[in-house]
Amino acid sequence: MKGPMLVPVIVALTVGTAASQELPARDTLIARAKSLELDTPYVPPPGDPLAHHASGFAKIMCSAVFITGLAPDFAAENVGYFTSPYEERTKVGKPVVDRANRTVAVTLPSGVTRTAKHLGSQGCVTFPLGKSSVNFTPVPVKSALPVPSTQLWPMGELLPEGLLPAAIDAAKLKQAVNAAFEPAQGMTAAFVVTWRGRLVAERYGEGLSARTPLEGWSMGKSLTATLMGILIKQGVYELSQPAPIPEWQTAGDPRAKIRIADIMHMSSGLRIKAPQDPDYDPSGPYPDHLYLYTGGVDSFHYAATRPLQWPPNTVGRYHNTDPVLINYLIRLAVEKRGEDYLSFPQRALFDKLGIRTMVMETDPFGNFLTQGYELGSGRDWARLGNLYLQDGVWNGERILPEGYAKFVSTLAPAWEADKRPIYGGFFWINGDGTFPVPRDAYYMSGAGGQTTLIVPSHDLVVVRMGHYKGAGPGTASLRKALALLMQAVPKRN
Repeated sequence: MKGPMLVPVIVALTVGTAASQELPARDTLIARAKSLELDTPYVPPPGDPLAHHASGFAKIMCSAVFITGLAPDFAAENVGYFTSPYEERTKVGKPVVDRANRTVAVTLPSGVTRTAKHLGSQGCVTFPLGKSSVNFTPVPVKSALPVPSTQLWPMGELLPEGLLPAAIDAAKLKQAVNAAFEPAQGMTAAFVVTWRGRLVAERYGEGLSARTPLEGWSMGKSLTATLMGILIKQGVYELSQPAPIPEWQTAGDPRAKIRIADIMHMSSGLRIKAPQDPDYDPSGPYPDHLYLYTGGVDSFHYAATRPLQWPPNTVGRYHNTDPVLINYLIRLAVEKRGEDYLSFPQRALFDKLGIRTMVMETDPFGNFLTQGYELGSGRDWARLGNLYLQDGVWNGERILPEGYAKFVSTLAPAWEADKRPIYGGFFWINGDGTFPVPRDAYYMSGAGGQTTLIVPSHDLVVVRMGHYKGAGPGTASLRKALALLMQAVPKRN
């Protein structure tokens, strides 16, 4: 039995993927970066890579079982490959799920065990090596919102009865929903469509619902951008100011010139290794990009102590140091004014939008790891997408600064210099036609095919979430669904 749906699904239609404009060759990207590189050392992350993979595996399993509610065997086979690659799972013991203590333990051949524990509102956290506790006190985070069944969408879950708006082609909409779930190998878990803010179609995978928190991965970077936007709106920070990271305040530190905008543009210039780098060598060392999830260290301090590889705002690279540092700035600002950091997202953002399922996970020091460790329902990601579709205004209240949606959806200068029209401010942009929708579209994107797409020219927000193993065919299915949605909904007047 499939999960609930607003629109019955009857037929699939094959649609070719959009042709992307030609991007620069890998060698060209590497050569340009080399020409700008600074003479600074690279120090790889410490520790055994397999122990880091096991750390990721324990956390992924813990979140899948205790937050999403998946069966352990299904989760071990199908979710969360990013910090625990599928092939690495065969090298460690079968995860041991302790439901009474809400832990998952993974043991290495050496006998070393990595354990993740469900900490309630802070989700699942892997203990540092040799430790059996975390270095912060978990905080219960309660929503101030009423029961969702008593409120209309989007603040609640009540949906208007009656026919779809006349402007929507209902048959094409049905086909689009169907296309998102075929073939079954795509493992689509949630597909949600809103038009002009109204929820017009949704469907969920077997055993899942409109309130199931699902792994969002790097869609959390866009959530991080939103929390920073709130602080900018409140006058705490400005995009153009040098980022006041404490570790950069020594006289003569060149990192003191890195602006907040540079960090959000994924162009801080900090030296780390990441799987998305054009010169990445998968044979080693273990990438810092992943260590920021799995290392069991203070992720904020680790990111802040990386040296510069390039001058700021010159080379665009998809590096987790950058969203980690924006989260660092968020914590500094919230605690400076005496507020509780761990509940800040709920009271400052989620309660304003009707979001009730979002779980933001932390490192063992209580620092949010929303460069990718967060879970939320398809509907809640749609709510966040609609905040941007509405230019940062919700129920008449301006939550994000005027022009902030334009900032995050505009091509970052360093990425433009590399002739890659694909990245804005912790949002991806459709500048290369990745999706068969207009080029004004921009989107939150997470590993495994997680997508929240905003198409301003069509008043459309589309969320597609899936189990990681189905990422390849699932992304192809999303493209087919989007091509049909372009026929189903009219262009904005």
